[in-house]
Formats: sequence, C-alpha cells, structure tokens
Amino acid sequence: MSQTTLETLHTLLRDVVGEELDELGPLTVETRFGDDLELESIEFVALADRLQATYGDRVPFVDWLSTMDLDQIIALRVGDLVEYIDQCLSSN
Repeated sequence: MSQTTLETLHTLLRDVVGEELDELGPLTVETRFGDDLELESIEFVALADRLQATYGDRVPFVDWLSTMDLDQIIALRVGDLVEYIDQCLSSN
C-alpha cells in the first residue's frame, strides 16, 4: 500500500471535508468513510471529482463505487480506496 497514495487521498479529503478532517484524528488505512469521517453522498461526489482531476481515467472511482451496495460503501475504509487506486495505477 503506497504511502504516497494515502497522502494524496488525505489532501483530497481535506479539500472535500475541510480543515475539520484534521480534528477527527489521524487519517489511517483503517479510517472508515461512513463511521469515522461521516462522508455524505455529496462529499463522495466531490471526492470523485477530485480523484478524476488527479488521476484522470486511470482511476474509475465512480465505476468502482457503483459495484457496491450501500452497506459496503458505508463500511469502506480509506485503505480500501488506497489499494484500489494503487491497483489501477499499477495496471496502467
């Protein structure tokens, strides 16, 4: 799992959530988007936009999310997304 990808994701999430992200504690691979960050659907859309701007079509985040049901999205960990990003980047 790439530390660089985790750091990039932290920056993107700070853009989406705001400074309060840092008040929630350290962002780790175990941080959950639902339980810990309490990301709402509009924030997932904003995150998708930022991922698109950063990685382009190499990381089809929306397509990946569309394969999940609501419970899976709520349980999604930062580490899951980091692994997905790393996998997409290594296959391109």
